[in-house]
Amino acid sequence: MGMKKLKNRNEMPDDFKWKIEDMYPSYQLWEEDLKIAENKAAEFVKLKGSITSSAENFEIALKSREEIWQKIEKAFVFSRMKLDEDNRISRHQAMLDRVQALIAKLSASMAFFVPEILQSDEDKVMEYIDNKPELQQYKFSISTILREKAHILSEQEENIIARFGEISDAPHSIFNMLNNADISFGEIEDENGDITELTHGNYITFMESHNREVRKAAYTRVYETYKGLINTISTAYSFNVKGDVVSARIRKYDSPRQMALSGGNIAEEVYDNLISVVHEYLPVLHRYIELRKRILGLSELKMYDVYVPLIELPKREIPFNEAVKLMKEGLAPLGSEYIAQVQKGVDAGWIDIYENQGKTSGAYSFGSYDSMPYILMNYTDTLKDVFTLVHEMGHSMHSYYTRSTQPFTYGDHSIFTAEVASTVNESLLIKHLINKETDIEMKKYLINFYIEEFRTTLFRQTMFAEFEQLAHQAAMDGIGLTSRWLNETYNHLNSEYFGDALSEDEWIQYEWSRIPHFYRSFYVYQYATGFSAATAISKKILEGTDEDRLNYIKFLKSGSSMDPVDLLKIAGVDMSKPDPVRLAMETFKDLVGKLEELVK
Repeated sequence: MGMKKLKNRNEMPDDFKWKIEDMYPSYQLWEEDLKIAENKAAEFVKLKGSITSSAENFEIALKSREEIWQKIEKAFVFSRMKLDEDNRISRHQAMLDRVQALIAKLSASMAFFVPEILQSDEDKVMEYIDNKPELQQYKFSISTILREKAHILSEQEENIIARFGEISDAPHSIFNMLNNADISFGEIEDENGDITELTHGNYITFMESHNREVRKAAYTRVYETYKGLINTISTAYSFNVKGDVVSARIRKYDSPRQMALSGGNIAEEVYDNLISVVHEYLPVLHRYIELRKRILGLSELKMYDVYVPLIELPKREIPFNEAVKLMKEGLAPLGSEYIAQVQKGVDAGWIDIYENQGKTSGAYSFGSYDSMPYILMNYTDTLKDVFTLVHEMGHSMHSYYTRSTQPFTYGDHSIFTAEVASTVNESLLIKHLINKETDIEMKKYLINFYIEEFRTTLFRQTMFAEFEQLAHQAAMDGIGLTSRWLNETYNHLNSEYFGDALSEDEWIQYEWSRIPHFYRSFYVYQYATGFSAATAISKKILEGTDEDRLNYIKFLKSGSSMDPVDLLKIAGVDMSKPDPVRLAMETFKDLVGKLEELVK
């Protein structure tokens, strides 16, 4: 469907829109939910000081806290999604502002809940849970709170730390402003000879250009700009790391990494296994980089040659109904019940398909505990969009299974497990497409597409994870994180990962300075572990037994009812061991071998 001029929302056929009115058939009902939540919160506050005084009080507190957040979540999700339909509508902006203000207000008034549980007698609380069947479902969530007890300070100390909260976010805020508001990369000449402004948004498109001069110009311009700001960004990042070190010491953790991983009860071996297994397979990545150099016919491979697709894809439009058909074919190994539910979701109005004036860009899977697991798309008939659809459907099916099985307490997912469901779907689709493709050029394109998924998710995010670990360790050892130290450390890692086929350049040392994720420390490794787990699971689904498939569905139904590593064990993957990462690496090795065969 070729949409040259974008339509307004009201011109879009209803079949292309999500059925969001199922959440609130009228705005009046939305208003009522806000009132109910506010009134319930006022009642909840009266429990202050007596939450654990009796099993009855404890039950009242847990249930009413849940009811409040369930209402608020639904109201928030609805207003967020209404605004995303068309960001120009001030009514929806006002609704979102109102619900966000209410969330802040209620969070503050109900903040006594966790400290009160932590200060109570742990044995008494567990006794309430064990003796009262109605409290059984809360056992895991309360144990999770109590597990952090050793790292919680006195009320007065916690209060002081909370007051410093806004200040401790300064490095991130400073970087954010610099990176999103102040920075300007100027203009470059695109492949049509037009002068175009270079932005964060179009940088990767230029890096994928088949015109080498365009790639070089974009790459050089971006890193010249970061070089000009390198001392300011180094200072911001250095204080971000120092803040982590100080917080970890105050809270009695051995290191900032231990502190970051403790929330999900994730052992540090998971992090170390990831890095060491990836290092073991770096020679395979080097082989691929060498192959890339050969296919592109270059005497010198530069960093700006790393993202360009090796095969130019023949233009082929894939209309949305065909994308749904491809999705169902690719996901067929998950079983007829899964596929029937996917089709039901498409028919029921889960998906907002096409772009319209004012609509939020990109794609996501969202929804509240008691709504459909909605999907926002901006579908443009490309193969990339088919993958986006399959990815978001993975998230939505995860939400669908979880919400129809788990209580509200466990109705969400941690990042550690959430990316698994979406990536399993992508793995199944790409393997299906590669297997059924008969055109050699297209087969090469698809294999390279999958190899790049490994390179940009598994290798790149692990390299980032290693950089974070080195920076934090240096700060703990009293080494100053100067721009020189950060540049050299990053440059060394980049050379180690890419190998000898890549020619050195003066710019890549500055790449660390443009990565926003570094201000949320020890977070990115989860993209790599999630990708590894998903690769292992998709292999089991395709080559294993019916039981393997059913175990995966069981995992999708488990929400956040266990620690993330234990949840993945249900699906037959143990991330505390190096095996899943090794299995993913073997898949990568196999793909590189196939590509080498095809381009002989």
